[in-house]
Amino acid sequence: MNKIVIFGVGLIGGSFARALKKAGAVRTVVGMGRSQASLERARELGIIDVIGGSGEAGMAEALAGADLVLLAAPVAQTERILAAIAPHLQPGTVVSDAGSTKSDVVESARRALGGKVAQFVPGHPIAGRETNGPDAAIDHLYVGKKTVLTALAENADADIERVAAAWRACGAVIHRLTPQEHDKVFAAVSHLPHLLAFALVDDIANKPHADLLFQYAASGFRDFTRIAGSSPEMWRDISLANQPALLTELDAYLAQLTRMRASLAACDGVAIEGVYSTAQHARQQWIEAIEAAEAPQAQDKAE
Repeated sequence: MNKIVIFGVGLIGGSFARALKKAGAVRTVVGMGRSQASLERARELGIIDVIGGSGEAGMAEALAGADLVLLAAPVAQTERILAAIAPHLQPGTVVSDAGSTKSDVVESARRALGGKVAQFVPGHPIAGRETNGPDAAIDHLYVGKKTVLTALAENADADIERVAAAWRACGAVIHRLTPQEHDKVFAAVSHLPHLLAFALVDDIANKPHADLLFQYAASGFRDFTRIAGSSPEMWRDISLANQPALLTELDAYLAQLTRMRASLAACDGVAIEGVYSTAQHARQQWIEAIEAAEAPQAQDKAE
């Protein structure tokens, strides 16, 4: 690609740029975003080559001749960014995103882009860390990791392939889901765990003896709550954007907790051990599957 434009030059967008540069897959990276300090830091680190200008003229110049535009900003900003892009979006430019929810993103794209929505190919890289900002960006974040594309019926095959090829150049393995399938899956395995981690740390932080509790919190607590170090703004937006599916998963989890509380109150060790054993076995199988899936792959996957 000759030129890509990235909105949001932190961990996700910055790592995308670093990986493409490392692979020799792009000549020029233009950075756009709300924070001038972050953009300047990204340029200083070599993540981007050019800081996009502001206003209509700046947007038009940034998008001129772009092969690919990636939105790596919080999902609540999607519609605003796409609306700003729309008047300057030229034929031949493909737009994608890295948002953790997809149904709301697709609705935003249809409203903001109108007849140009065919140029928008929704995506979600399944990789991350609990650190933020340009300094968190690394060139190997996506190696062996999944990127889910939730292509629209209007998308041209060539446009889908351009997005897929960019992620492959980053080392990712491409999977395909519908937006609705995506949101149900990630409500269970990503959005709920983040909610639980934030809730647990918040609960302990608000106890009168919080300092004492944190003093003795060790590796188990650290591992369980690692993701509570993630961006509160980003996860607020994700939680609200995927509210229906997340509520469904939260209700199911609350029911599980109620059952376990009843077993504990009844001193029912058999029932408690049964849950623990099932969970241990399922986790071991999952780890083995993950290790196999993250080995180098020759072909993309369809789910």
